[in-house]
Parts: sequence; C-alpha cells; structure tokens
Amino acid sequence: MQDDILQLLQQRLGPVHARQRLGIESEKEPRVFGGGLNFFHPENWYSAHVLIEYALRLSGLYWIGYRNTLKIQVRRNEVRIAGLPAKFDGFTLLHLTDLHADLNPPAIAALAELVAGLEYDICVLTGDYRAQTYGPHEPAIDAMRALCTQLSQPVYGVFGNHDSIRMLPGMESMGIRMLLNEHVEIKRGEDALFLVGVDDAHYYRVDSVATAAAEVPPEAVSMLLSHTPEIYRQAAHAGFDLMLCGHTHGGQICLPGGIPLTLDAKCPRDMGSGAWSYRQMQGFTSVGAGTCIVPVRLNCPPEVVLHRLRCH
Repeated sequence: MQDDILQLLQQRLGPVHARQRLGIESEKEPRVFGGGLNFFHPENWYSAHVLIEYALRLSGLYWIGYRNTLKIQVRRNEVRIAGLPAKFDGFTLLHLTDLHADLNPPAIAALAELVAGLEYDICVLTGDYRAQTYGPHEPAIDAMRALCTQLSQPVYGVFGNHDSIRMLPGMESMGIRMLLNEHVEIKRGEDALFLVGVDDAHYYRVDSVATAAAEVPPEAVSMLLSHTPEIYRQAAHAGFDLMLCGHTHGGQICLPGGIPLTLDAKCPRDMGSGAWSYRQMQGFTSVGAGTCIVPVRLNCPPEVVLHRLRCH
C-alpha cells in the first residue's frame, strides 16, 4: 500500500513535489515553532485545544460559541471580470473551505442540509478537510463522503495545511477533482475559463503558481484556488482575475464587531475575510464553514459563499 501511494503521488505530482510533501509529513508531528510562512502554528500544539476550551468554559462562552457553529450562513459575492465571455455571465461557484470535517459532526450535517438546496455551476473547496494536522485521516474522509453526496458535480479542490497528501485517493474517489499545482479548462461552447489550484502554501510550502498556470493562455480569464491568501502577490503578478481562498477562519473567535484576535496568516489584515483586491486581481477569503482546534465561533459566523461571475 505504501509503495502504491508513493508511485501514485510521484506520477501525479512529480518526484520532487512528492518527496517534499511526504518527507515533511513523515516528521512525527508538524512543528509548533518554525516551518511554514508563520513562526507560530497553534494548530500543531497538542494541548492548545485543552487550554482554549477550558478558558471558554470558565468564561461561560463555550456553549454559545458551539451553537454558533451550527448557524451556517450563505454569503453571496458578485465578481465583475473584464473580458469574461458572455456565455459565462452569471456563472456561479459554490465555495466551501476549512471544513475540518471530523471535528464537529453536527456542523457537517447542518452544512450538508444547507448545500443540498443551493444552485450553482461548480463547487470549489479550498482545503483543510481534517481536524488534526497529523495522524489518521480516515475519519475526515468518512465525514467528507457524507457531505459530498449533497454536492452537485463538478467539484474541484485543493489541500490545506491540515491535510495529508495521502488523502488524495480518498478525496478523488468521491468525485472531487483535486488540483495539485494543476489546472482544468471549463468550457461553454467555444468559450472557456481556466481554474487553477495549488497545493498548500502555508505550512508545507509546496505550491507552484508557475507550474499550475504554465499552460493557461495569457488572454484567458483564470481563477486560482489556494488554501491561504498569503500568495496573493504571486497570484496577481501571474495574471489571475480571481483568487479564492480560506485558512484564516476570519479569526473564528473574534471581539464584538468581528475583530479577529489572530488570523494565522502572513498577509494584510483586510485580506483576512471577505472580498479584497490587489493590483488587477480580485480576491475573496472565506471565513469557512467549520472550526479549528475547538468547535466554537464567536462574533464570526460560519459561511459558504456563492460567487457569481458577471461581465464587466
């Protein structure tokens, strides 16, 4: 089995990418300090959830925050793109991110019920399907399988810093086309859009915008899926029209007014949630539908996003 997954990943990713990903994952536990774009990685600290949960229970906020995780909102974002082919006017993407599907099963059940009633052309997933950053990934795959029965095809995804590259066969077995520094062409008649996805840039740092977009025509409308907004400069200078990402959770536990205590991302604070732009590229960072470390949200409701493309 180990030889099979290694051979699969080498064929799909190339030997260097496969060695990088598998090599970092082979470390017993991801680093709390160092590694990745940030110095401190609280999600890798094994006792973080105990301390945070204890503080929330002591303050009386734990159960309020837990109930908030079940109140998933549908957010709508209209994106006007110069040069968008007329046949794609109104084209809609359902954007899900940071599900951490095995952390809070009732929230995933609520999410499945919500998305079953939505209309869209494609669904895109921007990473972090697993709760832990190491260890078994089968519980996350099982939880994702239940959700995917409610998603309309086609579905495309990228991996995040919580995800193991060994999840690839399981994710694609349920109909999710994972983009690992790869692209797909979406056609309507003679017109086309290009959807590009990169592997995790935050912790594993195995993203390659250049490789992923190498065959995208410069004049074509293109969209980038990245787990984190932290590669916004690379994306903008590569000529993408739209970048969709997650990772930040919008802070997840915020002060009144939605002010995040931390975003765990090395990017401008206004890119931590919602719509933003950099140079000629538009971007959107979703706060996500799930939770990390503890199943609690305060002043930062979970969401799914419907992005509707419009001709400029």
